[in-house]
Amino acid sequence: MLINEAYAQAATSTQAEPSLMSLLPLIGILVIFYFLLIRPQTKRAKEQKLMREGLQKGDEVIISGGELGRVTSVGESYITLEIAPNIEITVLKAGVQTLLPKGTLKNIDTGKGNKMPKNNKPQKASDTQESDSEDSNATSSNESQK
Repeated sequence: MLINEAYAQAATSTQAEPSLMSLLPLIGILVIFYFLLIRPQTKRAKEQKLMREGLQKGDEVIISGGELGRVTSVGESYITLEIAPNIEITVLKAGVQTLLPKGTLKNIDTGKGNKMPKNNKPQKASDTQESDSEDSNATSSNESQK
């Protein structure tokens, strides 16, 4: 009986008070988290906002869908893009992802002039099936030799 009371008294008197040193690792993790994740993201968001506010007529941009175009008019929250000759679309300013250097649209290869060389003709479906059957015959003969 006396022993149980002694253990109970010892347990209540040995409780340590929380110190600032026990919170130091948590504070360190929060500081690292801020500098590695939060600060760069807010910096990028600020740069995007400044870029969108600075859009002018004639700028070349890429919008969120991947379309490239030249700005023809700028409104409060919308811009009009010319994506092809005489084809214009109206999009939100928030949809603009990247501001391209001047003259980029002229230098882009649209793929219209790409033609296959004469000696590289596309294969017919029957040619492809024949080559597949030859490949399967070759692999089955290799397996039988093992």
